[in-house]
Amino acid sequence: MEVQFGHEMEARLRRVAAENNGPQEDYVRQLVERYVDHDEWFRRQVRQGLAQLDRGEHLTHAEVGERIERMFLAK
Repeated sequence: MEVQFGHEMEARLRRVAAENNGPQEDYVRQLVERYVDHDEWFRRQVRQGLAQLDRGEHLTHAEVGERIERMFLAK
């Protein structure tokens, strides 16, 4: 797979890769791996949250306010 970047992005990638003392390709590979890992995690969390809502597992606005109040009063 090949990915094309604009001149400004290429320059930024070169600069940051140099600051990290590594090849630009390694830096981009690490960025993509981290992004994909995070994206997979985030999508799992959203699916879990939506499933909880479907099961009726949620707090009302008032319940959230009560929890916040308790958090601040506990300090």
